[in-house]
Amino acid sequence: MPRFSVIVPAFRVQAYLHACLDSVLAQSFKDYEIVVVDDCSPDACGPIADEYARRDPRVTALHLPRNTGLGPARNAGMGRAAGDYLIFLDGDDTLLPDALQTIADRIDATGEPDVLMYDYARTYWTGRSVRNVLAAHLDEGGPARFRLTDRPELLRLLMVVWNKAYRRAFIEAEGFTFPPGYYEDTPWTYPVLMSAGSIAVLDAVCVSYRQRRRGNILSTTSEKHFDVFDQYDRVFAFIDARPELALWRPVMFRRMLDHFSALFASRDRLPHHSRAAFFRRAAAACRRYRTPGAPVPRRALLRHGLLRLGARRTYQALSGAQRLGGRLRLGSAAVRRAVRGAALRAHYRIQSRLPLRSRDAVFAARGGGGYTGSPAAIEAKVRELVPGVRTAWICRAADAHTVPTGTRHLAPGTFAHWTALARSAYLVNDAAFDRGLVKRRGQVLLQTHEGTPLRTVGTDLLDRPAAARGTDFERLLRSVDTWDFSLSANPHSTLVRERAYPSAYLTLEYGSPRNDVYHRTGPADVARLRETLGIPAGSTALLYAPTHRDYRRVQRPDLDLERLIRVLGPQFVILARAPRLAGPGGHRAPHPRIIDVSGHRSVETLALASDALITDYASLMFDYVNLDRPVVLHLADIEAYEAARGTYFDITAFPPGIVARGQDELFDIFATDHWRGSRSAQLRAAFRARFCPYDDGYAAERVVRRVFLGETDGLPLPVPSAARRTPAALPAQDGAGAGVKN
Repeated sequence: MPRFSVIVPAFRVQAYLHACLDSVLAQSFKDYEIVVVDDCSPDACGPIADEYARRDPRVTALHLPRNTGLGPARNAGMGRAAGDYLIFLDGDDTLLPDALQTIADRIDATGEPDVLMYDYARTYWTGRSVRNVLAAHLDEGGPARFRLTDRPELLRLLMVVWNKAYRRAFIEAEGFTFPPGYYEDTPWTYPVLMSAGSIAVLDAVCVSYRQRRRGNILSTTSEKHFDVFDQYDRVFAFIDARPELALWRPVMFRRMLDHFSALFASRDRLPHHSRAAFFRRAAAACRRYRTPGAPVPRRALLRHGLLRLGARRTYQALSGAQRLGGRLRLGSAAVRRAVRGAALRAHYRIQSRLPLRSRDAVFAARGGGGYTGSPAAIEAKVRELVPGVRTAWICRAADAHTVPTGTRHLAPGTFAHWTALARSAYLVNDAAFDRGLVKRRGQVLLQTHEGTPLRTVGTDLLDRPAAARGTDFERLLRSVDTWDFSLSANPHSTLVRERAYPSAYLTLEYGSPRNDVYHRTGPADVARLRETLGIPAGSTALLYAPTHRDYRRVQRPDLDLERLIRVLGPQFVILARAPRLAGPGGHRAPHPRIIDVSGHRSVETLALASDALITDYASLMFDYVNLDRPVVLHLADIEAYEAARGTYFDITAFPPGIVARGQDELFDIFATDHWRGSRSAQLRAAFRARFCPYDDGYAAERVVRRVFLGETDGLPLPVPSAARRTPAALPAQDGAGAGVKN
C-alpha cells in the first residue's frame, strides 16, 4: 500500500499535463501512486496518460467513457486509490520539488491527522510566482493536531481540494464524494474540515497553482456558474443533518454571501442576460439560510444587506459608485504626483543656480539602500580626516536607522534630497544617482562601483540582450560622463571598466574601501557579530550567496539547502542570502539551522561572521578571499550563465576555491572535507594575489586623501605584501567551528 495516492483529473490540459506528471515523478519521496483520470478529454490527455502508465508502474491511466466534470472524475480516481493519504493535483498544476517528502514528514510529526493543510503559490505565464497572502494562518506553532473549532481562521484560506492531504480511511468512513458541476470543491472542503477529528498544518509551499491566461473554466462566461447555489445547498444540508455542526452555520452563511457577491461582481463569469436571475437566486438562498451570528466586516455590511433584500439595482449602483470613486482617487493621486514632480524640478533648477557648498558631501549606495559598501567606508573616513565636512546619506526611510549619528539622512525624492544634489560639492555612489541629476561645474563625482566584475558590464552588454534587458546605453554613457573618479580594486577592474564605461574620468586603483573592515576587525567583534546573527557557539557557519540569473524571469535557488544541512551534520549552520527568489522566498518554513539573511543590509558583516562562502558568479568572492577563508563555487548552470551574461575570464580555470559542477558534487566536497583542504588554500592564495593587491585596510584613506584633500604626493600609500597583511580572525571556539582552516 503506497503512502500517497496522487489523483490527477485531466480535461483539455494537454499542454500542461507533462509538467504536472513530471513534477510528481521527480519527487525525492518515492512511495506513491498516480491515478490519472482522463475525463473523456477531446485532446491528447488520454494518450499522454497512457504513455506515462507504460513508462512507470506507479502510474495508472483511467479513461472515463463520457465527460463527467471535475468532481465525478476525482471520485473515479478515489475509487482506484490505494494510498494511506489522498492528494489531489489538477492537471495544469505542479508539485514543488520535495513537496511529498515535506508532506510525509509533517504527517509523521503530527501523528497522522485526518487532514493536513499546506500552502501554494500562484504562478503566472510570465514566470512570476506569488505565495498565498494568507500563509500566516498556516503557522505551525501551537498544538500539532487540532480541530477546526480550535483554529476557525483556517476557513479564510482558499477552499480548494488540492492544498490538503486527506487520510483515506477518514474519507471512506465519512463517505465523502464530490458532486457534479462547477464549484465542486465547496461541498467537499467545508464538510471535510468541519468533520475532521484532527487537522494539522504545514507552513510550506507545496503546489504551484498555474494562472492560465485563457481556458480556466471558472473564468469563462457561462450559466454553469449557477451551480454555486446547488453546492451551498449541499453544504447546509450536511450541517443540518449533523446537529453538532450547527455552530458553523453562521460562518457558512457569511462565506456564502461573500462568494455570491464575488461572483456577481465578476464581469466575465455571468452572461449579461442572466445577471438579474443570478441575483434573485442569491437573494432567495440568503433568505433561506440566513443565520445571524458571524461577524461581518463593516465594508461588507451594506453589500450583504442589499443582497439579502434582493435590491439588485441599488447593489449595482453602489458597486458602480465604488468603482468610480476608486478611479477618481487614482486620478487624484496621479495629479498630485505630477504637481509635486513639477515643483521638485523647479526647486532643483533654482538650487542649481545657487553657490555650491564646498564642505558638503552626499553619499548613496545600492540604489538608495542603507549605510553600506564602499561609499559608507569612505563617508566614515571623510568625517575622520576632513575637518568641517558635512556629510549626508541618501536612503529610504526604512533604512534611516543604519545612518550613523552626525550624518544627515536624506529621503529620496524630497526637496532636501534635491537641494543636496544641487549644492553639494562632492557626490559619491556605487550605482547611479537620480536620472534628473545635472552635474554642475565644480562638483566632484566619485563612482566606487560594486565589487570586481566577473560578469559582463556596461557597453560590453550591447551584444547580450538577455542581460541588457532594454538598457538605455546612451543614457548610461551620459551618466558615465559625469564621473570625475572611478575607483578600482585591481588591474583587472581597471582594464574592464575603462573599456566598458568609456569616458574621460580618472581611475583610482586604490583597492576596495568596503574591504577595509576585513583587515580592521578583531576576533571579539567577529564573535559579537556571530551572536547577533544567531550562530550557535561552536558551529561552523557557511554563507550561501548566489547571484542573479539574467536568463531567468523568476529567480529560483539552485541548491537544496535542507539536503546540504543534512549532509553537513548538526555542527553546521547556513546563512542564506538569496537574490529575490520566487514568491515567498523559499518553499517551506525555515530550517532551524538555516538562517535567512537575505534582508541583511551588510554583506561585509555576513562575511565576517561566516567560516566559509558558497557562491557562484557573485563579485562577493573577490572580496571574501581577503579573509583567507574557504570559498566553494557551485556552477551547475555555467553554460547557461555564460551564454546569457558572459564572464571576463574562465572562473573554472582560475577559481578562488574548490568548484562543484552539480549539487551532488558539492555535497561530496563537504562530506570529504575537500572544501577546506590544502588545494582550497592554494587556489585562494593565487586568487587573492591577483585580485586583492591593494586591499590592506587603508583603501578608504587613500581615496579620501586624493579626492577630498587633494593629496597626490605619496599616493597610493605603500601596500604591504599579502604575507604581512592580517585579515580578521574567527574567534577561538571549542568544537566543530575550531576545525576550519584559515
